[in-house]
Amino acid sequence: MTKLKLGPLANDKPVRVSVELPAAVQRALVAYAELLGRTTGQSPPEPTKLIPPMLERFMATDRAFMKARRGKNAQFDSGGVERSG
Repeated sequence: MTKLKLGPLANDKPVRVSVELPAAVQRALVAYAELLGRTTGQSPPEPTKLIPPMLERFMATDRAFMKARRGKNAQFDSGGVERSG
């Protein structure tokens, strides 16, 4: 069985964001959604529903980002908002 980085998607209250993706990224999202559906035994999710957990996973596994967020002199506060000054 294929081991994907994403599992079943959580049903969270969304924040609307508009973004333009290259066609190749859209095709990859469609393919990923189809594979995720097959591996979880569920119907494939909408490809756009993959973007938030993918971004979350990416940031959670970026060691430099996590270290910066935890550090006392971090550029970002706990909400991810850049500090002024």
